[in-house]
Amino acid sequence: MKNIMQTAIETGNFKILVKVVRELGLIDILSIEGPFTFFAPTDQAFAKLPKGTIEKLLRDKEKLTNVITYHVILNRVMVNQVVKIRKVNSVNGKELSINIKKGVKVDNANIIKTDIKCTNGIIHVIDKVLIPK
Repeated sequence: MKNIMQTAIETGNFKILVKVVRELGLIDILSIEGPFTFFAPTDQAFAKLPKGTIEKLLRDKEKLTNVITYHVILNRVMVNQVVKIRKVNSVNGKELSINIKKGVKVDNANIIKTDIKCTNGIIHVIDKVLIPK
């Protein structure tokens, strides 16, 4: 079993996410023991952002760090636990909302694949990039 970042790199569906995490120097942090739950947006999720958003965020490391750490919560939270939560604090300190009315949503993103087990936590794949308010 691999850690969260090794898993993200190997799957090939998170090239933009991995690039951003590398740019920010967060690979080592997301490779440590944890445990973490990472709501990981796919490359398709990044493609849904308005044109130029990624480039703009890459120029503002503080804002980009805020966005990426908004996708991470402390502790290993399997989907059967996620559905029992309505709000949870992300690593950046802002609150994520969980909605189970039509599938499982984190803020406005659908969880499209769940419970990818890693040595230092869990990955839940989402279809949108979460932007903290």
